[in-house]
Amino acid sequence: MNSSDALKLLTRQTLPAVVQDEIEQMILDGRLQPGEALREVALSATLGVSRGPLREAFRGLEEKGLVRTRRNCGVQVRSLSLDEADQIYELRITLESLIGRKAANRRDADGLASLSATVDEMAQAVDAADIGRYLGLNVRFHNQLALSTGNAKLHAIYSRLVSELSLFRRQAYLHDAATMRLSLQEHAAILAAVADGQANRAARLLRHHAVDSRLRLHQALAPAASGQAQQSALQGQQADAGGGPAASAVQRKAT
Repeated sequence: MNSSDALKLLTRQTLPAVVQDEIEQMILDGRLQPGEALREVALSATLGVSRGPLREAFRGLEEKGLVRTRRNCGVQVRSLSLDEADQIYELRITLESLIGRKAANRRDADGLASLSATVDEMAQAVDAADIGRYLGLNVRFHNQLALSTGNAKLHAIYSRLVSELSLFRRQAYLHDAATMRLSLQEHAAILAAVADGQANRAARLLRHHAVDSRLRLHQALAPAASGQAQQSALQGQQADAGGGPAASAVQRKAT
């Protein structure tokens, strides 16, 4: 963020809010990684602010589920387990259907214009094979869709869930060229259903989109999970044989 951008933001937001938005973007675009410590001195220098606004920003980020404070460790970017991600997906799948239905019934003109512009930008990111930009636009699309329902509480709950999932998806899963293009087609179809007021279709497409996203996440993690399972099986075999290499060595000495 340059000084001109910061000044423009300050006319609309408080300094802690601006700092929170900037750190949130650093987390979501991968500049700050899951588990990484947020060091006040370094961030104060990077953002050009004192520690007071920074600490307020940390509190706001913790409320959104993006960071956590650990005793004797300070503030860290939150790491999300697969089990936690699954629990969030269960909620998201239900909310997606509700959002699609409400957005299609309301058909907010400003919301539809914003969604259409975002889909156009997503197409540009696909053509440029810009995965990082596409992921950011993907999050923006769903945020705009939730906003277009006109239900502030629904948007707030959904926004937190998506923020938490973004931590995990960036940590464990990235689109490739093929899945980006497929994802673009899905978003275009969702937009068309909402614009046409097809509430049932919009709800069904969004539910399928969320279920598919969850499945792709598991598929991306399958090799790692398989490796962990093999390691656990090997350790189990060693234990059954007498406690592993160290125990075997003791047994040989005893005999």
